[in-house]
Amino acid sequence: MRETLGFRFYLIADLPIVIRASVLGDVMVNQANNGSPAPIDDIPEALRETVIGKRSTQQTASRFWSVVGVGALAIVGSSGLAVWRLSPPPSLDAGGNDVQTPAPESLLDGESLNPAANQAEDTSLVDVASTTLLGHRAYDEAPPETLVSITADGSLKLRKAAAEKLTEMLDQARRDGVDLQAVSGFRSIERQNYLFFDIKAERGQSTITRAEVSAPPGYSEHHTGYAVDFIDGSKPKTDLEQTFEETPAFQWLEKNAPHYGFELSFSKNPSQEVSYEPWHWRFVGDQHSLETFYK
Repeated sequence: MRETLGFRFYLIADLPIVIRASVLGDVMVNQANNGSPAPIDDIPEALRETVIGKRSTQQTASRFWSVVGVGALAIVGSSGLAVWRLSPPPSLDAGGNDVQTPAPESLLDGESLNPAANQAEDTSLVDVASTTLLGHRAYDEAPPETLVSITADGSLKLRKAAAEKLTEMLDQARRDGVDLQAVSGFRSIERQNYLFFDIKAERGQSTITRAEVSAPPGYSEHHTGYAVDFIDGSKPKTDLEQTFEETPAFQWLEKNAPHYGFELSFSKNPSQEVSYEPWHWRFVGDQHSLETFYK
């Protein structure tokens, strides 16, 4: 059995529409070929015309308007499908209601679409810059309960971890025959206020000159409870002077201080705004102290 498909073409408003006709034809059995379907070329031309055939005027008109209707539906359906495919499917909540999808917060290059977010990022940069003053970083004052006394009279205090390592280091220096002494540890903001402003006024120093040797209140490493000023008891003339670097105490510190978690705060660095202070060291031997100075 072989079915022959016919196609009829119509031109509607200059828009070609192809309509698949109904299956036409009939059963052609070739007895000479043992029942195999006869080739389509063997069907007589007259028979083909009879199958495709002429139809009445009413039938032609009916089919014409059917084609017009089908074409219109195809065009409208295609347009609706295109709109549907371009629109994202709605999100539904647990109750089956539409949920509005929020707008993307960032672009592919990482820049936020929200102006407030960009402003916040710019502000963070300003905040970082504002944590320094005249070359000194801002530091919080160590809480009193975190401090322990190094001296019997309580005049020198440090945070516990720094105090323990300092005591060990001073004992070892003494055993090595070096008169290494600590003369300043924790310092309050109130005390720093006197050392910066009052001493500056007494000496007639400019603000920049004073800041080279003393931090403004709120910007001293001594506020942290981790900073220590050293002297050499055998060389009093070098106390808090750059000549301290020539003493046995400083030379011993350079070699041994790192073993106890201490490092020089202000080295000979021409680019820094703070003067070289060979007597000023800080403790960085635990997580908190390390983050205090490097984070």
